[in-house]
Amino acid sequence: MGWLSQAGLYWHTLRYLRPVQLYGRVWFRVWRPKPDLRPAPQRTAPSGGWQLPARRLPSMTGPRSFVFLHEAGQLNEIGWDGPQRQKLWRYNQHYFDDLNAIDAPARHAWHTALVEDWIAHTPPSLGNGWEPYPLSLRIVNWIKWVLRGTELAPAALHSLAIQVRWLTNRLEIHLLGNHLFANAKALVLAGLFFEGKEADAWLAKGLRILAREVPEQVLPDAGHFERSTMYHALALEDMLDLVNATKAFASRLSTAQKLQVADWPHRARAMHAWLQTMCHPDGEISLFNDTAFDIAPSVFELDGYMRRVLPDVPAPPKPAFVHLTNSGYVRLARCQAVALLDVAPMGPDYLPGHAHADTLSFELSVGKQRVLVNSGTSCYGTSAERLRQRGTAAHNTVVVDGRDSSEVWDGFRVARRAYPVGLHIEHEANASTTQVSCAHNGYGRLPGKPMHHRTWRMDEEGLTVMDWVDGPHHTAEARFHFHPDLQVQIHPNQKEGTALLPSSTTLTWQIEHGQARLEPSTWHPRFGSSLPNVCLAVQLVEGTCTLRFRWAHSIA
Repeated sequence: MGWLSQAGLYWHTLRYLRPVQLYGRVWFRVWRPKPDLRPAPQRTAPSGGWQLPARRLPSMTGPRSFVFLHEAGQLNEIGWDGPQRQKLWRYNQHYFDDLNAIDAPARHAWHTALVEDWIAHTPPSLGNGWEPYPLSLRIVNWIKWVLRGTELAPAALHSLAIQVRWLTNRLEIHLLGNHLFANAKALVLAGLFFEGKEADAWLAKGLRILAREVPEQVLPDAGHFERSTMYHALALEDMLDLVNATKAFASRLSTAQKLQVADWPHRARAMHAWLQTMCHPDGEISLFNDTAFDIAPSVFELDGYMRRVLPDVPAPPKPAFVHLTNSGYVRLARCQAVALLDVAPMGPDYLPGHAHADTLSFELSVGKQRVLVNSGTSCYGTSAERLRQRGTAAHNTVVVDGRDSSEVWDGFRVARRAYPVGLHIEHEANASTTQVSCAHNGYGRLPGKPMHHRTWRMDEEGLTVMDWVDGPHHTAEARFHFHPDLQVQIHPNQKEGTALLPSSTTLTWQIEHGQARLEPSTWHPRFGSSLPNVCLAVQLVEGTCTLRFRWAHSIA
C-alpha cells in the first residue's frame, strides 16, 4: 500500500474520533504514576445478600496450568509475562476468571496458591497484569471470590487495594467503550467492598463514569452500542454484577447514589430481553461483529443469574417478528425457522474497533440447527487472518469488485464505513409473509458508486433473499456460509442444491439470475478454533440474483 493510500486510511479513521481519544492517548503514555503502597482500607460488611454470579467454563486444568483461547500453558514454564503467549492469552491469564467459574470451590486450594504466586511475581505497575483492562477484571473477580465466602490473606487484601489505587490513575479514557465501563465497574465494586474516605472516592468516581457511560453504551432498545452479541452479553453480566453489588452493599450508597442506580434493574431486564432476541433456537448467541462463544458466560448462566438477582423477571416473549430499532437488527421466525438480519450501522462512529464489514448479512437456523452462519472470530491482533475474518467475504452478504463494504484494517480500525439506508419492513401480525428491504452505501467509495440492495422474504415455506447492485461495477458476489454440520451439494446446473441437516431434514435451495459454486471456507465459533465448512458463492448476473431456501413443515 502506497503512502497516499495509507494516509487516506488514517484520515478516514481519525476524523471520527472524539478529542479525548487523541489527547487521552498522549496523557496515558506520558503520565506515569507511582504505585500507592499504603495499607488497605477497612472492609465493609454487606448489608444484604450477595447472589451467586454467572459462571464461566473452567480455565485451570491443574494447580499451575491453564487453557485459554484453546491453547494450554504451564505457569512453571511461561510465567506471568513474556513472549511465549500472545497478549490476549496473557490478558486472560491475569483476569482470574477461574476463581468464579463452574465448580470453582473444588479448586479453592489452587486459587489461593495462584493469588499468592501472582502477588509474588507481578510487582505493582509492571507487566500485562497491571494494564487497566485485565486489572479491572481481576479486581472484580477477587471481590466476587471473597463475597462467595473466601477469606483473603492480609497480603492479598493489601494487593487488592494497591490495584484499585493504580486503576484510578490509569483509566482508559482514550479507549472508552467496554474498557472504560470495566474500569468504572471495578471502582464501584471496590468502593462498596471497602469503606472510608478513600473507598468513598473510588465509589463516587466509578458512579460518575457510569452515569455517562450506561446511557451511552446501552441503546434505547437495550442493545450494546458496539452491536456485538458477545460484548452485549458481557455488558449484561456487568449490569447484573452492579445490581447485585448495590443490593448487597446498599448501606454504602448515599441517597443521590441510590437514585442513580435505581434505573439499573430496568436496564438489566431490557438487556436480557435483547439478548434473548438475538439468540438462535439452540440457545446461544448469534455471531455478528467480534463475537465468539465461551468469552461471556453462556446464555443459560446469564438467565440463572438474572433470576437470582431479579427474581421477578418474566420470561421474555418469543414473537415471530422483532425489530430492534436502535441496534439495527431484525428477528424473523416462521415454522421453527429463525433468521437474524443485520440492517445496523457498524457501531458508534468513534469506536468501531470490534466491527466487521458485514452490513446486510444474516444468520439462519432451522429447528435447533444453525444453517447459515457468519464466520465468527478466532483471533485479535493485526494478522492477515484477523483482517480476513473481519472482511465482507467472511459473512453472508455481497462483495462488490472484491472489496470490503467497510474499510476494516489494522486489527481494530475502520476507515470509510457502510451505513444502512432505505430500511423498509412489511409485516402484519397475522400475515403469512414478512419482508425486509434495506441497502447500504459502503461501496460508494468505488468508481461508479455502486450500492448494494437486499430484500429478505420469509414465509411458512422458506426464506427468499434477493440481491441487486446498481451503479457501474465489475463483479458482485453473494456469499452464504453453511454451518459445518450440514452436508451441502450443488446440482450440475449450478442453479440449485440441497443441504442435509443432522436431523435428516433436507433444505433445498434454488437460484435465479446468478451462477453458483461451492467453495471451502472456515467457521470460527470460539477464539483459537477453526472448523471447515462450505460457502455457496453466487455470482450476480446483470447485477442481480435471487436465492430461495425451502424447508419441510415437519422440522425437528
